[in-house]
Amino acid sequence: MNDQHDHGALGDAEYAEFMELAAVEGFDAEEVEGAIEEAGHGPLPVLAVVGRPNVGKSTLVNRIIGRREAVVEDKPGVTRDRVTYEAEWAGRRFKVVDTGGWEQDVLGIDASVAAQAEYAIEAADACLFVVDATVGATDTDEAVVKLLRRAGKPVVLAANKVDGQSGEADAAMLWSLGLGEPFPVSSLHGRGTGDLLDEVLKKLPEAPEQRFGNAVGGPRRIALIGRPNVGKSSLLNKVANEDRVVVNELAGTTRDPVDELIELGGVTWKFVDTAGIRKKVHLQEGADYYASLRTAAAVEKAEVAVILIDTTDNISVQDQRIITMAVESGRAIVIAYNKWDELDEERRYYLEREIETEMQQVAWAPRVNVSAKTGRHMEKLVPAIETALAGWETRVPTGRLNAFLGEIVAAHPHPIRGGKQPRILFGTQAGTKPPRFVLFASGFLEAGYRRFIERRLREEFGFEGTPIHISVRVREKRGRKK
Repeated sequence: MNDQHDHGALGDAEYAEFMELAAVEGFDAEEVEGAIEEAGHGPLPVLAVVGRPNVGKSTLVNRIIGRREAVVEDKPGVTRDRVTYEAEWAGRRFKVVDTGGWEQDVLGIDASVAAQAEYAIEAADACLFVVDATVGATDTDEAVVKLLRRAGKPVVLAANKVDGQSGEADAAMLWSLGLGEPFPVSSLHGRGTGDLLDEVLKKLPEAPEQRFGNAVGGPRRIALIGRPNVGKSSLLNKVANEDRVVVNELAGTTRDPVDELIELGGVTWKFVDTAGIRKKVHLQEGADYYASLRTAAAVEKAEVAVILIDTTDNISVQDQRIITMAVESGRAIVIAYNKWDELDEERRYYLEREIETEMQQVAWAPRVNVSAKTGRHMEKLVPAIETALAGWETRVPTGRLNAFLGEIVAAHPHPIRGGKQPRILFGTQAGTKPPRFVLFASGFLEAGYRRFIERRLREEFGFEGTPIHISVRVREKRGRKK
């Protein structure tokens, strides 16, 4: 990325000036460089965990992320709120997309596995393919191998359920899959997972492949997301019908539409497909699961998430989850309130109250009131997307940022806690897309004060339509305490 030099987002002169400031305040140069580098990292690389049902994928995911979050019930149809988790190994952070958990009989096992794997593989930088070593390679495993080969992503093969020496021979049999060395592991007991993760890190890029359309003339990527039946397909059809450039029809895939290049407001955009759940999925739990997986995959590939909210319905927990997913992924965000033309005065009044209370976490996102059916206010969508992208890419020079921080500290010092008053000493913006700041302080800054700083940053510098990441480094005490 061109906003990330050796010194995060800082130019050489700015960096030298900044390091001088750090030395004056008693910060170790290595510590400061480490903090800038850590805060300046853009999107994390993505590992997709794929394989047929009941091979232990979710148990392995829990082992990798170090906590019990992914659902591990054998029962088909288990719904889950999340499919993406953050993990760390050997000092490196990455995202894990878990495709495990359930099998849907109406689709047949092959189609079910293919659909799950395909969404995840598409968004991933590398794949972890989990096979049950006690069963050996099945026809379904072979089908997943074909998918992986077609995708061309780096693959690590995990031979799971190897609990002792006797299972090593079972694992060796999996060389036959042609994916290289099978790594024997027991996701249940943790055996072999260290070696497996070492291999995963070799396959994952330090920084993920640039999926964004920033190449000269490359279209910017937009994900239309929202809960099922919120009007994503209608909206996509409405914008596409106005001036469609090209639609890629990819034969032999299990997806509905593929990415579409659409011209809007004189600019070509790439709409990343999240449009409909596969028509054959009848069970609601299955549909919800696919929706989550698809949304996660689309958001990973996009720069902007346009979140559709059905205004005729109350803002739901599911809406909130989708918003959280988009915010946590660090994408630019636009909120589109759909079916606006169907509201009467009373519903409009209560909806505004709901927006005030339920949508606080994205109060900074541009808002458009649209109707996918009639095309009402569609012309407002592009300016909102452009505003969000501009906020997402905004960078504040270090000198200006520190002048601003100095004013804040003078006018609104941190509350005194335990007889001490922590102070922000200086800071820098370590990266963009989304804006990432690192603040250096004399003591721990409370969450409420960090939120206050974020609010003031937005008031001063805009940042409309983008999450902001703020990390704080506290000066370590050196020598004896006085």
